[in-house]
Amino acid sequence: MNEVNNDRPKNDGPTFAALGVREETVEALAALGIERAFAIQEYAIPIALRGSDIIGRAPTGTGKTFGFGLPIIDQITSAEEGADGRPQALILVPTRELGLQVSRDLEDAGKTRGIRVLPIYGGRAYEPQVDALKAGVEIIVGTPGRLLDLHKSKHIKLDRIAHCVLDEADRMLDLGFSEDVEKILKLLPTERQTMLFSATMPDTIMSLSRRHMNRPMTVAADVSAPDLEAANNTRQLVYMTHAMNKVEVAARILQANGRGLTIMFCRTKRAAQKLADELDFRGFAVGSVHGDLGQNARERALRAFRSGKIDVLVATDVAARGIDVPDITHVINYDAPEEAETYIHRVGRTGRAGATGIAVTFLTWEDLPRWKIIVKVNNLDLAIAPPETYHTSDHLYSDLDIPEGAPSSLPSEMRKRDGLSAEREENVEGDSRKKSRSSRAPRGKGRGESDRRGGGRSGDSRGAGRESSAGESAESTPQEPRTRQRRRIRGEGEAVAAASESKPAPEQRAPQDEGGAEGDAPARRRRRRRRPTGGSDRQSTEG
Repeated sequence: MNEVNNDRPKNDGPTFAALGVREETVEALAALGIERAFAIQEYAIPIALRGSDIIGRAPTGTGKTFGFGLPIIDQITSAEEGADGRPQALILVPTRELGLQVSRDLEDAGKTRGIRVLPIYGGRAYEPQVDALKAGVEIIVGTPGRLLDLHKSKHIKLDRIAHCVLDEADRMLDLGFSEDVEKILKLLPTERQTMLFSATMPDTIMSLSRRHMNRPMTVAADVSAPDLEAANNTRQLVYMTHAMNKVEVAARILQANGRGLTIMFCRTKRAAQKLADELDFRGFAVGSVHGDLGQNARERALRAFRSGKIDVLVATDVAARGIDVPDITHVINYDAPEEAETYIHRVGRTGRAGATGIAVTFLTWEDLPRWKIIVKVNNLDLAIAPPETYHTSDHLYSDLDIPEGAPSSLPSEMRKRDGLSAEREENVEGDSRKKSRSSRAPRGKGRGESDRRGGGRSGDSRGAGRESSAGESAESTPQEPRTRQRRRIRGEGEAVAAASESKPAPEQRAPQDEGGAEGDAPARRRRRRRRPTGGSDRQSTEG
């Protein structure tokens, strides 16, 4: 394989027009304020425009989306140019968030020609995606699982795909999509252009390229520091913290002078939600993005973060893939990363496109062995054993320009963000999920309806029992006559009560039973004793 290397850290590359990008696309980029190419774009675009297969090696945040996206946009046919609406290009991504980000970038770049880009991913309703496919698209950006589902149901056809891209291929395989990716690639036409972009090149990636690519050319944009621009533009700080004091330290950092949008990384979904709840309680405008949240909640938090309604986003590594917001000033590794490349990805969220940023990493004593490997692999000029730091440590305030005496909660006069509640919630998961969430009967309904839906009183096992035995049919079929539940203790009480419980209510007895006892005075007296009150009648028919 041929290989081209470039380690230029600054975006002083040529214009896109000089690289051969068509005039309409250059105009669309200029409207976005993008005029010059980054390193990976400079070397990938001319090769991709020739139709050659490419293996691109570049860290996250180096601009590889336009590296493969612009050649695709220039080579496909738009609807105005006679396209029949069947997808011509397919871009596989590992996560929903990355898919949405790539879709937005390509849609912006192809706006002048009306290029239709459709993101396809799980966690939302099928119907809007199926309707969009029927209306016609030129580019599909999707996760492997949902793509296979739509193909099996014959809603998507891949026989016209002329360009295929595997974006963040290493991450895709790490998440267990190897088998699905193989299936999808076998469904595509043999004659196609295939481009693979990845931050690392393990043996699995090279094996995949040998099976599915035709004499690919390798393009690398490598730098010795963690990220192409973060190396020069991000100030990196590391503190040894105690697990019980980390939230206090973080609360002070979030009050630093000049702090803007901030991403905080946690190792697990539970830790991310717990931290978000704690910061919200302390008055910070915070949202969270992790795998336990539904797609509605995740997209709502991302929209609020991009629009500035919240300025703190707590995320896990997987969920944070594809978060590309230009104005992030601080990254806080609340939980230390487990891998060297994870540190690269996290720090790369700030200090982008020539901006400056600050990255703070919290370490506990258990993190030290792993941290030594991260520093060595990434060639970081950071301490192996950083100083112990608490929320009262003087160097914390001086390092990050935190006002002296900053409290543990955000003062009310500093709470100027609208908050997550100001962002409307859009239902992208479909009506079926919405119905399932609202299946509980509203208050004020009769107990019969509430119990049949499983919405009776908390701890009332009778409603749950009826739901499990009768199911949904309880609402549409008449119920069996109920036996009496009243107990009357009179003389030989237990025998009388047992007899009364086993007999049906008087209004439910057959007419001949009533008639047979008409002239029998003792029978009439027995009936009067068993006659229920009005309240019990209502309980019998409604309960």
